[in-house]
Amino acid sequence: MDDTTPETPAHDDPGAIPEAGALGRAVNALGGVFALAILASAVILIIEVALRYGFNRPTIWGHESVIFLTAITFLFGGLYVASRDRHIRVVLIYDALSPSARRAMNIVLSIVNAVACAIFALASWQVAESAMFTPSGSFRFDTTGSAWNPPTPGLVKLFLFIIMVLLTLQFARLAWGYARGRDT
Repeated sequence: MDDTTPETPAHDDPGAIPEAGALGRAVNALGGVFALAILASAVILIIEVALRYGFNRPTIWGHESVIFLTAITFLFGGLYVASRDRHIRVVLIYDALSPSARRAMNIVLSIVNAVACAIFALASWQVAESAMFTPSGSFRFDTTGSAWNPPTPGLVKLFLFIIMVLLTLQFARLAWGYARGRDT
């Protein structure tokens, strides 16, 4: 380390990278909401276990609520790590590149990811559409079919579509940000 670069402690959280733009900052801000969803899932599981095994009075909603909350959090996680540049990368190759080659690779990979996400968005729309509409065209979310019967399967499929659209936009914005930015 040279004297001109201050060391950043590992616990400092820089948030979304500048190349992620306003979308990245918004995604980063929403991260806390989804972290709370994981905490809510844990609380619901504790309550469910206590009710089921301590009082022999299980809920009809606990299990499905936890599945829904963890599913949407998992889906949001992909968008979250993309906005923060915390995704998995083959550093053996990446770190060996010059700064300008890294920048070029970031641009190319962001474009490839944007195209892939756009294709997945189209596919997820077909799944979401069939989960939101009956064959006659009436609006009706798919439900679980359980005693509680919430519309969570349809909501998760719609959320997947939304996340894929946002990932497409985020990767396009990253490509633009990398193209306009300095070498990394």
